[in-house]
Amino acid sequence: MLPRFEYKSFTKLEDALMYLDEHKEGVKPIAGGTDLVVQMRAGKIKPRYLADIEEISDLMYIEEEGDEVRIGALTKMEEIRRSNVIKKYAYNLWLSAQQFATWQVRNIATIGGNLCNASPASDTATPLISLKAEVVLKSVSGERRVSLDEFFKGPGMTVVKPNELMTEIIFRKPDGGTRLNFIKLGRRAAHVLSIVNVAVRVDEGDGIINDIIIALGSVAPRPVRARTAENLLRGKEASVEVVREASEEVVKDISPITDVRASKEYRVEMSKVLTFKALKEVI
Repeated sequence: MLPRFEYKSFTKLEDALMYLDEHKEGVKPIAGGTDLVVQMRAGKIKPRYLADIEEISDLMYIEEEGDEVRIGALTKMEEIRRSNVIKKYAYNLWLSAQQFATWQVRNIATIGGNLCNASPASDTATPLISLKAEVVLKSVSGERRVSLDEFFKGPGMTVVKPNELMTEIIFRKPDGGTRLNFIKLGRRAAHVLSIVNVAVRVDEGDGIINDIIIALGSVAPRPVRARTAENLLRGKEASVEVVREASEEVVKDISPITDVRASKEYRVEMSKVLTFKALKEVI
């Protein structure tokens, strides 16, 4: 059973922000509700006020603007899955969307909601971290940009303040020397929470790895970067042997747990395997 709450829906961002600012500590925004409603039914979250922002059409878009791609926070995951812009400039995010839940959920769930849910197993967080994405957080007093790498604080926790809304995700278009990949391991082929997921970005030139980002999900309290492996690969020859050795080092930046989906030991091994596979495919 859902707890008692006051419900109000909005079609304008300004009105929603004023409502959030007025009620602050006791309010929760809701769009698709695919995560929030489940947590409310379980009694994990008990908001006094529920601000329905699903009908704010100004936050539903995928746009190119100069050398950037901008995604409205209320864009449905099915739109991400079908977008040629995402496929062209954020291939690993596009790959993750192909495996995201079921089509019924994808037509309800929003990309902003998935990020704000702050699940360690989020399949959208790691590709966006690899793309060096930023999120725009707005309140009645203004807006700020936060790197997605610094957005997550722990399971279910982000830097979003009670009176703020995520309105947009922004990343620069990768250039011609950039390769992107995403691999997810679940208990089935798709439509399940990740046991481990890995997103990689490799910026290569003349056979040398100029820059690299390796982001892993479901292996720590929040999505993490394998910075030890990144540092070993940066400036090195793009070869299978070098990648194989560096992939073993991802264990230094993860802290997986045992749960109903997999053991800690299995996640450790699969982190190494999936990182090597993701990198091997792009080099």
